[in-house]
Amino acid sequence: MYRLADQVIRSSRSIGNNIAEGNGRYHYADSKKFFINARGSAAETIDHLIVALDEGYIGNELFERLKTDCEDCMKLINGYINYLKNQSTKD
Repeated sequence: MYRLADQVIRSSRSIGNNIAEGNGRYHYADSKKFFINARGSAAETIDHLIVALDEGYIGNELFERLKTDCEDCMKLINGYINYLKNQSTKD
């Protein structure tokens, strides 16, 4: 259980870390790469939550709330990736 909790913490923190690093880049393609990594970390977090649910460490209500949060985050990241794609075609 403690290893899984650590994995959830690490993957969820990785979302913000990748967003921060992507914002620190000065080229659209380089920034986009980090936002894609952030989206992957959100998907990884959902996977860890599924395992936690399956193992009975968390209940369905908490799982659904956290999964929705991750999915909302992924939608926002997708929107920003699309924005970066559009900006890179303008240059």
